[in-house]
Amino acid sequence: MILPGENTLLIADPFLKDNHFTRSVVYLCNHDKEGSFGFSLNKRFEYNLNDLVEHVQLPNIPIFVGGPVGNDALHFLHRYPELISDSQKIKEGMYWGGNFKDVVSLLHSGHYDPQKLKFFVGYSGWGANQLQDELNEKSWLIAEADTNIVFETSCESVWKESVKKLGKDYREIINYPIDPQLN
Repeated sequence: MILPGENTLLIADPFLKDNHFTRSVVYLCNHDKEGSFGFSLNKRFEYNLNDLVEHVQLPNIPIFVGGPVGNDALHFLHRYPELISDSQKIKEGMYWGGNFKDVVSLLHSGHYDPQKLKFFVGYSGWGANQLQDELNEKSWLIAEADTNIVFETSCESVWKESVKKLGKDYREIINYPIDPQLN
């Protein structure tokens, strides 16, 4: 059994009826005795980056709703530690945040790869023991994360692909309806 920690996926139970987390997959960046935080990978925000950041001239760079906390802040995960200074390493090949001027320079340099940089408005956060309580309630399934799920899997496929990582015993839940009473 995988325990929650940095670099794990929290996969919403197929019947979880929380407006913020229905069929969500949260990439957990930090988990310790003080709490946990991460970013929902598969909830698209209504605006693109150039709609929110005037220094970004490139259209169609998507933003995702990272979670219901701190929706006044922009966060990013990336694979550019050599180009974005002040990044925090989460695992080999995965970094959080850094100098935003470096990000803008990267975007305009022509070397930007959308499979190496992902933006979020807000984040998913839990206080001390709060996530453990939700795990005890069976609200979340846990899988080991990989950079393909975070950066390369389409928004529409993240939940199903994450469930597949749990193994064949879980594959049938991919087709469960959100509300079994409507079946």
